[in-house]
Amino acid sequence: MRSESRFPVRYAETDQMGVVHHAAYVPWLEQGRVDWLARLGVNYAELERAGIFFPVTDLQLAYRRALRFGNDVRVETRLVRLASRKLTFAYRVYAAGDDRPAALARSVHVAQDAQGRIRRLPSSLYETLLAALEADT
Repeated sequence: MRSESRFPVRYAETDQMGVVHHAAYVPWLEQGRVDWLARLGVNYAELERAGIFFPVTDLQLAYRRALRFGNDVRVETRLVRLASRKLTFAYRVYAAGDDRPAALARSVHVAQDAQGRIRRLPSSLYETLLAALEADT
C-alpha cells in the first residue's frame, strides 16, 4: 500500500534564495509515515498512548533536484520491509505536477515501549502491517 501526502512548501522551510533547506525534508517524511499509518486505519497518537513507539534508527536521504518556496510537495510513502521488531519505509518526494523525484529516502524504525526497551510489535498490528506490505508487492 502506498499513500500520498500533499502540502505547500512554507517560507520558513527555505533559505534566502527560496530553495528548501535539507532539514525540511525530515518532517515531511514523518508526515508521510503518519499519513500512511492513518490510511491503514492506525492512529499513531493512539499507538504512543498504548506504549508503542517507532524511533528512527537509520535515515538515508538522497537529494535529486531543488524544491522551492511556492512549490506544492507530494510525498509518496510505502512500507518496504517488516520484521517482528523493525519497520522500513521508502519515500519519494516530488514537486506536485512533476514526475521526477526531488528526493528519495528510506527510514528504519525499531518498536520500543515507553521505557525505551525494544519490543515485538503487537500481533494485530503486525498482521495489519504485513497485509499492507503484501498488497504492495
